[in-house]
Amino acid sequence: MSRAASTAFKVLISHPNVPTPALELLRSRGAETIVCQSVPPSREEILKKVPGVDAIYWAHYQPLNAGILDAAGPQLRCVSTMSSGIDYVDVPEFKLRQIPLGHTPGVVKNSVADLAIGLMIAAGRHFHAGRTEIERSQWKTEQINWMMGQEIRDSVIGFFGFGGISQAIAKRLQSWDVAKILYHTRTRKENDGDFKAEHVSFETLLKESDFLVVAAPLTNETRDKFNAQAFGQMKKSSVFVNVARGGLVNQPDLHEALTSGRIFAAGLDVTTPEPLPADNPLLKLPNCVILPHMGTQTMKTTIEMSLLAANNILNAMEGKPMIRPAY
Repeated sequence: MSRAASTAFKVLISHPNVPTPALELLRSRGAETIVCQSVPPSREEILKKVPGVDAIYWAHYQPLNAGILDAAGPQLRCVSTMSSGIDYVDVPEFKLRQIPLGHTPGVVKNSVADLAIGLMIAAGRHFHAGRTEIERSQWKTEQINWMMGQEIRDSVIGFFGFGGISQAIAKRLQSWDVAKILYHTRTRKENDGDFKAEHVSFETLLKESDFLVVAAPLTNETRDKFNAQAFGQMKKSSVFVNVARGGLVNQPDLHEALTSGRIFAAGLDVTTPEPLPADNPLLKLPNCVILPHMGTQTMKTTIEMSLLAANNILNAMEGKPMIRPAY
């Protein structure tokens, strides 16, 4: 049954820092917003405030599952996350209950692409190690071969996954004089010619890439995809970058690959767990640049994500398809 969005309805907002434009949009269309105030979000507070709401605006990465849906009640009409990845969501439970679920892919691609290229350069050119040498008073001025790194120019750039983020990176690299662009996905992308990109097997991707960028969803098939066996097939001069999810990488195997010289360097915006403990061995390595999951951390992208999540909810409340449904 369709309902005009101007009719009052209740929306739980799971995080108090959801950008104001999204909240104002919801309120302008008749929403009573019930905003959780805890940072980090408290499941206890959410479970206390969620009963009776018509929609849930999920703006953090805690599990979104049957426990939340049961607490909300049978009147719940829809849910949208304010994230692209939804590996923390029990999607089969949503399908079982036929509750519309939205997310916010697409809008994240540009900010994540910028950061990915930053990691390619930072890891390939020893940014972390160089800063550490300054702090240790080890800045060397008399050695020609000190801190030699890897250039993007004339390199083979490989992508594991070739969706919006990978394609945004590939678009940016068109003017960087790369040797070629490779990608591995289950099936070839029809628009790969727009990026002069070649669909290859996973083994070819590993063996030929000078820079290998991971930008694929975390699934049962991709979990721990990058392990000792995978790193063992990569070039010793290769730079590994992950802007997807930490679970795609076996981190102990990555540590071994970096310390043994199996690969040259790594740049990570995502890890397992998050936050990464300060004593994690990867943080001790000079050839591993690690960021605290900052891919979407620009105001422009965050506001765009927040508005997309709000519009997903508004569409569902009007009986329309969500702009970006998760299933």
